[in-house]
Amino acid sequence: MKVLLLKDPKEDDCGQDPYIRELGLYGFEATLIPVLSFEFLSLPSFSEKLSHPEGYGGLIFTSPRAVEAAELCLEKDNKTEHSLKEKWNAKTVYVVGNATASLVNKIGLDAEGANCGNAEKLAEYISEENQINRPGSSKKKKKKKKTCELQVLELMLK
Repeated sequence: MKVLLLKDPKEDDCGQDPYIRELGLYGFEATLIPVLSFEFLSLPSFSEKLSHPEGYGGLIFTSPRAVEAAELCLEKDNKTEHSLKEKWNAKTVYVVGNATASLVNKIGLDAEGANCGNAEKLAEYISEENQINRPGSSKKKKKKKKTCELQVLELMLK
């Protein structure tokens, strides 16, 4: 049976899109049609913010594209890339899922929160880690010795 596969082409270790390979194993003849294109719109602004980790309490990566953008920004200035990564690793780097965590680790940053899986659970995780109550919440939490207001650079690039 012939099928249309509407996605961005990716190559695995064998040099073939994994969907085409897997579908082929089940007798499907898949034709891949890339229907979307992607462009980063705010890299200069993002790069400027990323170059000043002292102004933020951490990072939140919500997608693989956000990691890709961070990698591009860090690669732009190879002189400071290593020290910037060290400075960001001194802060908490949160991710929303395992795929994003893997990519964050590949660019040299340490990820937390990979098992959360969605924004709501990640927000809960971050607030618990930083002892921050949700506005309107009547929960009282014990204050840690190291209580701070977490300023986060959210990496949602649209």
